[in-house]
Amino acid sequence: MRHVDFSPLYRSTVGFDRLFTMLDSLGQPEQAQSYPPYNIERTGENLYRITMAVAGFDESELSIEAHAHVLTVKGEKVEDEKVEQSEFLYRGIAKRAFERRFQLADHVEVTAASLKNGLLHIDLLRNIPEAMKPRRIAIAAEPLGSAPKAIEAHVN
Repeated sequence: MRHVDFSPLYRSTVGFDRLFTMLDSLGQPEQAQSYPPYNIERTGENLYRITMAVAGFDESELSIEAHAHVLTVKGEKVEDEKVEQSEFLYRGIAKRAFERRFQLADHVEVTAASLKNGLLHIDLLRNIPEAMKPRRIAIAAEPLGSAPKAIEAHVN
């Protein structure tokens, strides 16, 4: 994939540096991070849900943090003393720690998180302030029988 140089745009725009950084990071190969698997769904006009498969983790071993347009989900498995006494013939259930980051758009906030049947659900809401929402401007109509208004000027 070709690399795009955004430096000319940095010189002529103000406030778009975060956008250019995100576009630039898309061109870089991902660090082959595939664990844990996740889905991102749109559940309503301004509602989203991230679902992560975190089998084997409980609430105390997971942490969710939203800061500066980045949602970070971390999981750290606590060692179990009973497991150390047994011998594994095959270990297929992942027990490794993970950290997954999601870039959030402006005005997107986390509203809830729940863990059920090994799936972590994180609900998001895009809450656009009233001042930024589009508003309809009423157009006043002139009455049909009225004459056009003339501007009079008195010349002395």
